[in-house]
Amino acid sequence: MAKKNKLTKSNDRVLSGVLGGISDYLDLDTTLVRLLFVAAAVFTGFFPFVFLYIIAAVIMPETTSHDHHEYRFDEKSDGDRRDVTPDRDDNGDKI
Repeated sequence: MAKKNKLTKSNDRVLSGVLGGISDYLDLDTTLVRLLFVAAAVFTGFFPFVFLYIIAAVIMPETTSHDHHEYRFDEKSDGDRRDVTPDRDDNGDKI
């Protein structure tokens, strides 16, 4: 049996990463999951789904993936972005 991914918040986030994490866990397109969530929220009267989203945002752990990159705009080079992600060791700790 294949190992299932852990349900965590995603780095692909709009608000808190809950729907991105659900789409990663279910191996679905993130846009599809977001559209289904919005449609379900509209057709059920917002409250149940918004309430569940807030609960999930509080209890879902952050991702342990270190695929996250930080960028800053460099004013000296015509506004180009440059990667300022801190270096990490084999354990994922900042160096």
